[in-house]
Amino acid sequence: MTSAPLALRVAIVGAGPAGIYAGNLLTNAVAERGGRVEIDLFESLPAPYGLIRYGVAPDHPRIKGIVNSLHEMLDAQAEVPEGEAARRNIRFIGNVEVGKDIDLDELRERYSAVILATGAIQDAALDVPGVDLPGSYGAADFVAWFDGHPDVARTWPLEAREVAVIGNGNVALDVARVLAKHAVDLRSTEVPDNVLTGLEASAVTDVHVFGRRGPADIKFTPIELRELGEVPGVDIVLHDEDFDGVDPAAAANNQLKVMLRTLNKWRERPEGTASRRLHLHFRHAPVSIEGEGRVESIRFARTETGADGALVVTDEIREYPVQAVYRAVGYYGSRVIGAPFDEARGVIPNEAGRVDGEQGLYATGWIKRGPVGLIGHTKSDALETITNLVADAEAGALSAVDSADVLDLLDERDTEYTTWDGWLALDAYERHLGETHEHARERVKVVPREEQVAVSREGALVE
Repeated sequence: MTSAPLALRVAIVGAGPAGIYAGNLLTNAVAERGGRVEIDLFESLPAPYGLIRYGVAPDHPRIKGIVNSLHEMLDAQAEVPEGEAARRNIRFIGNVEVGKDIDLDELRERYSAVILATGAIQDAALDVPGVDLPGSYGAADFVAWFDGHPDVARTWPLEAREVAVIGNGNVALDVARVLAKHAVDLRSTEVPDNVLTGLEASAVTDVHVFGRRGPADIKFTPIELRELGEVPGVDIVLHDEDFDGVDPAAAANNQLKVMLRTLNKWRERPEGTASRRLHLHFRHAPVSIEGEGRVESIRFARTETGADGALVVTDEIREYPVQAVYRAVGYYGSRVIGAPFDEARGVIPNEAGRVDGEQGLYATGWIKRGPVGLIGHTKSDALETITNLVADAEAGALSAVDSADVLDLLDERDTEYTTWDGWLALDAYERHLGETHEHARERVKVVPREEQVAVSREGALVE
């Protein structure tokens, strides 16, 4: 084992929470040992924050706190003493896709270690007949649209009056809430103008959310459920038969007790007269999506909970007329060209963050463990990976690297990469758009990739 202070150069692929937490934890761990690490944080999009910027509904005010926390982790790197080390130890390098603009092997030649934190941005598959009919959509695609992701279409078809959302997690609630919400109530958020225009023309009157299990097995969190009941001009509709045998006092934990009490309070409300309705259905397993040429209805089998707690699918079939279906049944990991990948699980095969059979290659976040868990899990997950990386470094298991700066290679290839200073320029520009907007918003997201890059590399565009 080496006794000299650690001196590492590490690349992290993915600038969402998993990648940023990993960089911050690695910086602290090496500093505690009297060493220093230089980190390059690569992101395929021009801006940082990953699913926090492009995967969470814009009407979640608590997300602002998470963004601020991630911002501080990166921006605090500018506050370093003068002298030889007077530069940020974490560089943000955006608009660079590993496997396209630069190969994974080229990174491994230039860094002591590479951490893959690419997350999961694709929809998990739903294997039922009719899933590919026009009008059947993946929730991840819809979320990317209403969050202004630069690589999706600028318009979204919202002609359906009756809509089904399949899933009982927070993403399903986000999708259902945005579909049911009146566009006027989103004007104060950072939702892009093209999305507001689309939602203002929406024909939606009824949104049905279907979960396979009963109310005692929901995967929401209390704050998301509470937000659902606070949507103006939208009635919540529940069905008493779904609550047979459900006792809030017998819930597995306090969080679930709170949510069951919330649902029961909604059941006691008088029938509403709002122009839109959000129906919550439980004990429904999807069987097929029906339609001639496009979605016209969806069929479910009623389910029960067996004595052993297992899900039992009955022979009772129910069909609901809908003209669109949104599948919120989970995410699937984003592979990195050149890295091992488990097709069945949608993850990079690893042992506690060490990628199988690949010295100096690590994984963290959803691409490591699968798309489950909240921000707190991401922190603990990154800690495990970083602990093992530092242990490998101290054991002398990481190879020496090429000292060439990766930016020289990107410059040679005329890659239009963005930087942290570029993100600050884009952030300021979006806030300026919000301040001058007719509805006085906190920010208005810039959607086109080329415009984001231009602002980041050249400063704010002339209006």
